Amino acid sequence: MINRSAAPKNAANELAKQAIKKAIKAKLNLLSLKAKLYIGAALLAVLLLVIMIAGMVSIIQNIAENSETDSSGAGAGIVGYGTAQVSTQVLQYESAIKSELDKYGKGEYTPLLLALIMQESTGAGNDPMQASESKCGYIGCITNPSESIQYGVKHFLDVMAKANNDIKLTLQSYNFGGGFINYVNERGGAYTYELAISFSQMMYQKLAHTGIYKCHRPEAIQHNACYGDIKYVDAVLRYLPATAVGGGGGTVVNASGAVKKAIETGQTALGRPYFWGGGRSNASIARKEFDCSSFVWWAYREAGVNLGPMGATTETLKHLGKRVPASDIQVGDLIFWNTYKVDGHVGIYIGNDQFIGAQSSGGVSIANFRSNSYWGGAKQWKGHVRRVVQ
Repeated sequence: MINRSAAPKNAANELAKQAIKKAIKAKLNLLSLKAKLYIGAALLAVLLLVIMIAGMVSIIQNIAENSETDSSGAGAGIVGYGTAQVSTQVLQYESAIKSELDKYGKGEYTPLLLALIMQESTGAGNDPMQASESKCGYIGCITNPSESIQYGVKHFLDVMAKANNDIKLTLQSYNFGGGFINYVNERGGAYTYELAISFSQMMYQKLAHTGIYKCHRPEAIQHNACYGDIKYVDAVLRYLPATAVGGGGGTVVNASGAVKKAIETGQTALGRPYFWGGGRSNASIARKEFDCSSFVWWAYREAGVNLGPMGATTETLKHLGKRVPASDIQVGDLIFWNTYKVDGHVGIYIGNDQFIGAQSSGGVSIANFRSNSYWGGAKQWKGHVRRVVQ
């Protein structure tokens, strides 16, 4: 006898088994999805960590690249802090500033005065150097930028001479007035931030009753030093990107002829920002837009030395002239470093273990290639020196 009720029961059991299988499979898929999400999140976290570490390494390397000794004493150079750029409104005065400085044989101070203008006025108004008060004793007597530059440059150089070429003392005195120089000379003769604070405190105590002077910085409020700007030196130098500004080219040792001309030409571009691939056209050169190799090529071209066609790269320059041992390095020699590639960076040796060149994080500047931990590091410096002028 055939049991007809068994077929529906078997069918029901089969359906139940299929339902259970589907439920288990769905559960496994859900677990698999969660696992994938967890793994993806972990990989993303690792990737972000790698990016952060790479960024920190890059920042540290850039800091090392520009960490020069800041000797601001008489006749010495000074290094800018390089955290800000002057505006195009300030740059419009570059040629006028240089022309005025050249009258006194001080054209190399052009980047410094552009930084000063940026702090004083951002280039706006009829008196961009804010020279009216020093000229007339009151604000507003100068009525056009040309007059401001003419008098402002003269006043700055007068202050610098009285400050015995101490650039920091010169800058702070440009803000405080000449009395600060006498105050410093009576207390050791060299600028310090502490002397700026104490001078401002003293003057504020004398003049607070006038109501003219107010504290604009937290540091000034903290010290009750509200006369002038006690942070003026830092405020100006942050617009001077790792640039050594020396006393009339005093960093050049035993240079003459084409070498001297090339280095003096290079110094006129101090403070100009770095441009990857710059200097490959006459228009770019006119704007002084240089990377390391085009800067070297341009400086020597202006000195009458042919280093090949426009657009020279480090790959081109490293085959010119003759290779000399590092122990025989002379002013004007080209120095090469292994940076992003072998012989990837080049500069011009100017004596005293210093070189001038266009740095990616400091613009056109002067640095010490032996004591500096980056430029003198074993990884970068392999002693590759070439002499292109005999």
